[in-house]
Amino acid sequence: MNIPETMSFINSYSKSGARVNDLSRARELMESIGSPEKRLKFVHIAGTNGKGSTLEFISNALIFSGYKTGQFTSPYILRYTDRIRINGQEIDEQSLCDIAETVRSAVQDRPYSQFEITMAIAFLWFEREKCDVVVLETGIGGLLDCTNIIPPPLLSVITSVSLDHTALLGSTVEEIARQKAGIIKPGSAVIVSEDNPENVRKIAAQTAQDTGAELVRNEPCRPYGDGGLFAAFYYRGVKLTPAMIGLHQMYNAQTAITACIYLRGKGLEISESAIIRAIETTQVRARVQYIDGEPPVIVDGGHNPAGAAMLALVMMYLSTRGKKIYTVMGMVDSKDWVACVKKIAANSSRFYAVDGFAPNAVPKSDIGDVAVFYTQTEDADSLEAAISSAKAEARENGGVVVVSGSLYLAGEALEILGQ
Repeated sequence: MNIPETMSFINSYSKSGARVNDLSRARELMESIGSPEKRLKFVHIAGTNGKGSTLEFISNALIFSGYKTGQFTSPYILRYTDRIRINGQEIDEQSLCDIAETVRSAVQDRPYSQFEITMAIAFLWFEREKCDVVVLETGIGGLLDCTNIIPPPLLSVITSVSLDHTALLGSTVEEIARQKAGIIKPGSAVIVSEDNPENVRKIAAQTAQDTGAELVRNEPCRPYGDGGLFAAFYYRGVKLTPAMIGLHQMYNAQTAITACIYLRGKGLEISESAIIRAIETTQVRARVQYIDGEPPVIVDGGHNPAGAAMLALVMMYLSTRGKKIYTVMGMVDSKDWVACVKKIAANSSRFYAVDGFAPNAVPKSDIGDVAVFYTQTEDADSLEAAISSAKAEARENGGVVVVSGSLYLAGEALEILGQ
């Protein structure tokens, strides 16, 4: 197959596939292609927020230590292939086409999801390229997420858990936490990010006890001063400054450091210098991504209230330093968009509402109707026009531009910004 044929095959499946009550469909898919997951070693990551950053920290520490590291993330930001990588390099077109042909010839006529088909392609590529470790991010949830067909991993990681995908995962944080904790497996171990509330940590600990998995205690880390825009912290007496902004990155970094120390105890030679280098150089697109310039621009794909709250903290920090914030925001209607708009608009000097970046984008007039109670608001003609206007105002007033609300929006914004 060529690229158009390959993408036509992948897109012939719906994004979510038919609803599942167990993992039998995903297991059948893996068996049809030879069960590559059984010959790979994994670090499995679930959570509501922080998965992407934590995955990149761990991956880069492994890469810097000389390990061939597969990386599987969700969703893609700029193009389909950026969710399947080895040592940071996306799957090449020829490999994608060849492996997709293998999958197409093997699969049964079942209502698989695009995510399941993508996972099958990724696992075959990781096996073919003889990856030492695969750092694997769940799609939605954990217990019934198709990535959970893997055998007991080297390590499971649960990052920050909060309300999101409530129609699928449950209406309370406790219900969602139980779904995330579903990745904990017998004979393995789990790390739980310290920025989780006590009830989430208790659920993970109880699941670990019930399954016979080891609960790994986080390595001690403490903030340096007020943290600043780039939240510096101390680890074993060493001051580390993540290359990504926001206080939440200290917790993601702490979780990743703990993971690396644990993996080192299991025989992987991950050096201290590799861990430090990973923390201080790793950047993730569209995760409170800071783009220096005149004016500076922050692009964030956070799309739930907890993610919006993290971004709002960054905006508040900038505001207390005399910076005016010019916000461009759009949301999709499957999220709690009202709560997100309130948090972001309340910290904005001026707010541009946009739509048109996704089929289910909330109408910009609806977003504007919420934002107008908090700040000066305008419905923009297009995302490009909104970014241009926000940049002009920020440049004139020494301010900062924030583009937020959806990963779809963030991906499009990065292209407009030449990133």
